[in-house]
Amino acid sequence: MTIHFIGAGPGAADLITVRGRDLLMRCPVCLFAGSLVPSELLAHCPSDARIIDTAPMTLDQIEAEFVRAHSAGEDVARLHSGDLAIYSAVAEQLRRLERRAIPYTWTPGVPAFCAAAALLGRELTVPGVAQSVVLTRISGRASQMPEGEKLASFAATGATLAIHLAIHAIETVVAELVPYYGPDCPVALVMRASWPDARVLRGTLSDITAALAAQPMERTALILVGRALAAENFIESSLYSPDYHRRFRSG
Repeated sequence: MTIHFIGAGPGAADLITVRGRDLLMRCPVCLFAGSLVPSELLAHCPSDARIIDTAPMTLDQIEAEFVRAHSAGEDVARLHSGDLAIYSAVAEQLRRLERRAIPYTWTPGVPAFCAAAALLGRELTVPGVAQSVVLTRISGRASQMPEGEKLASFAATGATLAIHLAIHAIETVVAELVPYYGPDCPVALVMRASWPDARVLRGTLSDITAALAAQPMERTALILVGRALAAENFIESSLYSPDYHRRFRSG
């Protein structure tokens, strides 16, 4: 018996991986994050599967379901939104499984920031403009930020920022970023990327607060900030240059 943690992707039902889909099809138990995972994905579960929405559950209750399935010898598909590597609350589940010697696997999914970039039609790393992407958030009730992880510290690098769970504090975010990026720096607010009702607000640090006030978004919307979002006159990568010698092409 194994607990299979699966990244469901950002929302569109067809953005789950083939491996994730196949695991859903063969597991007799499925625990899914009902507040974020599209119900269409549950169509892959066996018709007689035990399907449990974990949105209203505590960690103790989720652990109890794992223990029940383990005792019954039933594989479990544990379906999380996006990718498991960030902001998934998987770490504490794995720790409890390890204490009980219950085996598990990990299947990655498409993260929200990648779906947002696809919706914008923008590469987040552009030659000579930005070559790093910082995935971060601000302190919230569920989790405080470590002392050394300040938004201003990340902004000082000039990297493209993907700021999660911070839309409700847009004024604070803007105030912290303007000294580093300037008021004319491009910003994109992306809500429910890849879902049928996806929305995008584009602007700059100087006007994005007013734009959001006029067209409010849910607190799960993603904030993307950086010059790469509107880069035009940038240098081309040497990767495809005829003068660039590489293993697969002579220079």
